[in-house]
Amino acid sequence: MNLLRVTFTGLTALVLGIASIASAAAADAVPVIQPSQKPAWLAELSLGIKESYDDNVFLAGADAKYLPPTYTVPAGSVAALKDCASWVTTVSPKVALNFNPLLGDQKTVQVLSLAYAPDLVGYHDQTSENYAAHRVMSAIKGKTGAFSFSADNTFAYINGNNAGPTYPGGLLSAYAMAATRERREQIQDKAAVTFQYDWQDFFVRPTAALTYYELMTELMNVPGYQNFADRYDVNGGADLGGKLSSHLALTLGYRYGHQYQQQYAFTPYSSSSDYQRVLFGIEGKPWSWLDVKIQGGPDFRDYMGNTATHITPVSDPHLVTYYGEAWLTATVTTNDLITFKYKQWQWLASTGKVPYFDSTFDLSYHRKLTDKLGFDLGGKILSSDYTSGNLATCHRNDWDYGVATGLGYAVNRHLSVNLAYSLNLGRNAVAGVPNESTREFNQNLVSLGALLKF
Repeated sequence: MNLLRVTFTGLTALVLGIASIASAAAADAVPVIQPSQKPAWLAELSLGIKESYDDNVFLAGADAKYLPPTYTVPAGSVAALKDCASWVTTVSPKVALNFNPLLGDQKTVQVLSLAYAPDLVGYHDQTSENYAAHRVMSAIKGKTGAFSFSADNTFAYINGNNAGPTYPGGLLSAYAMAATRERREQIQDKAAVTFQYDWQDFFVRPTAALTYYELMTELMNVPGYQNFADRYDVNGGADLGGKLSSHLALTLGYRYGHQYQQQYAFTPYSSSSDYQRVLFGIEGKPWSWLDVKIQGGPDFRDYMGNTATHITPVSDPHLVTYYGEAWLTATVTTNDLITFKYKQWQWLASTGKVPYFDSTFDLSYHRKLTDKLGFDLGGKILSSDYTSGNLATCHRNDWDYGVATGLGYAVNRHLSVNLAYSLNLGRNAVAGVPNESTREFNQNLVSLGALLKF
């Protein structure tokens, strides 16, 4: 895992190295910047401040009457109880660098950027959830003749609690673990590399991608304590595209990949696998107002075999499932923008042991009311279906329904403010569960924020 992280986070080092060389080469050509001017290479320097109120920080659903009379909360952990509310302060500075101006009048490199955008988050009434998320984003994109390339990397170190929460009685609600997990100490890395060569009527596009989670929380075999497993997905392959027009193409793709899930020392279960995918897609602009990128197709799994010290808890070790993703943006008018995002794939539980089928549907609408005032409305549906696993204790099918709305106002070119509200409803979809309400939650979140751009 460390090798994978070093390899892909090397994209950030690559961008930094190229930028350093370009900066040195162009040092004499950089004009003197007046104090009132922002250098061309400084894409953004900003500070965001947001105050929120969260009425169910742990997304817990169990009423007190369902809790065991006594339970153990390990040192450093916290009892994740229903309706634990808190005011939340988030401070978000950002510096983004664009190194293209330092490269002179060359046309090959179109994007060469680096950004640091941390979130410093304080929960006033639930201090166990305080964290600082340090995110570094890098990207390079270019084109020369018929050859084009791109690489982007988002690396995050979350400095948070190194103990997981404890759900008394093991009464975990739908998606509760995802919210608390994202605030714990960990490393995340997401990277993608793509090359493309174009001919008149078709193109070839080799590609590789990584999704990596290294959780740094303590592992304990304590009832109700939430352990979090390391996971990653790495794959590579290529797409062959046939051009229907200069703006639209059909694609046929293949991916070979591996998913890893950590096995805890106190259990024999984990569900790492190899996979192959065949993907059919369409991408481009079928109409001037619509941008689309859609890929989907069968996913063929090979889960690890059982040994004396390891068991893969799946009903079918050679499962055939489905992978699909889509991104559509419709510019309905100059003032109305609709975006739809979608993904379905076989992934691995962050709580360890089993795989699950992960689905995300996200629809958002932005309306420009005036030159300064904007309105946002969005809805999402998330699903985590764990029924491909065969452990009775992990037999779940969780759904999360969410709606969000907000108003943004640009006071001037340096200052904007935002008022937002979201509602999340976690629901259980497995029949015959005792005390079904313990697996379900409601959460209201309201926030007021300001963004200052220098």
